[in-house]
Amino acid sequence: MIAVLGLVVGVVLGFVFQPDVPPSVELYLPIAVVAALDAVFGALRAYLDGIFDDKVFVVSFLSNVVIAAGIVYLGDRLGVGGQLTTGVVVVLGIRIFTNVAAIRRHIFHA
Repeated sequence: MIAVLGLVVGVVLGFVFQPDVPPSVELYLPIAVVAALDAVFGALRAYLDGIFDDKVFVVSFLSNVVIAAGIVYLGDRLGVGGQLTTGVVVVLGIRIFTNVAAIRRHIFHA
């Protein structure tokens, strides 16, 4: 319940203050959001499976974001940023859809 309340407060504050994203971070923000969504859907799946651990969630959340941003940064330095960004989004997207499918099966028993 506290997590949902924190999410709602964060979204409301974002709409009220409309923070600007620095140009140096603009490229990494979408990747960080996709990586964070992967961790959140993985946590929801683990919760429904009865194996959720808050420490694992925090480590997964932070490491997903840092590793995804690191891969995109490395791609930028190597001159292949677009290709590595696409690769990160595809891999994390597959993981998100796999977790959502498992959540759907768990909820609807189908």
